[in-house]
Amino acid sequence: MTSRPTTKNSANKDASISVYRETQFETSAAKLSQLPTDEGLEVAFAGRSNAGKSSAINKICCQKSLARTSKTPGRTQLINFFFMDEQRRLVDLPGYGYAKVSADIKRRWQQTMEQYLATRESLQGLILLMDVRHPLKDVDQQLLSWSWNVGMPTHILLTKADKLKRGPAQNTLLKVRKEISGNDPEGLTSVQLFSSLKGTGLDEVYAVLNGWFQLNQK
Repeated sequence: MTSRPTTKNSANKDASISVYRETQFETSAAKLSQLPTDEGLEVAFAGRSNAGKSSAINKICCQKSLARTSKTPGRTQLINFFFMDEQRRLVDLPGYGYAKVSADIKRRWQQTMEQYLATRESLQGLILLMDVRHPLKDVDQQLLSWSWNVGMPTHILLTKADKLKRGPAQNTLLKVRKEISGNDPEGLTSVQLFSSLKGTGLDEVYAVLNGWFQLNQK
């Protein structure tokens, strides 16, 4: 049996995914003075504690333990940078919400994260993760309001889509899209279902990230 010839589109897709596969941990920062040089292109992942940020980064990069995962909410206490190539990085921001840490530490995390989001010139877009069973909590709404105010492109992953049947998951997707469309006049925000376990929605994520990272532009 002869194999199918590789099309230009599939070749471009494989080439772009290889960039994610080669991603490596670069550094962690507890404060802005420890951030890598502000140049190139970055995309940050944000979300409530236990929303699945680390699992999503691992799935996108086709690696099992690039970003550390834990069943304990709030394990990511630093801004973690992952080196893709000389011009591109993924950034894992501290989880917000019900992390089991002191109020003082929570405030410091929030201040550092807000300063990073407001001042980082290389930041191209924000991936905002929400558990599909508990979307648009108050803290999520606050971050979305900030992104709309400053004109930051944001792509929402409704994670753990495998926890719901297809019908309820689609209903939640439609409800979130409807609520956001009424508050996002510039159309900066997109939404999709995602499952790190099943790989649901990977192609859609790659399409968004490739656009922000200026991959496959030829």
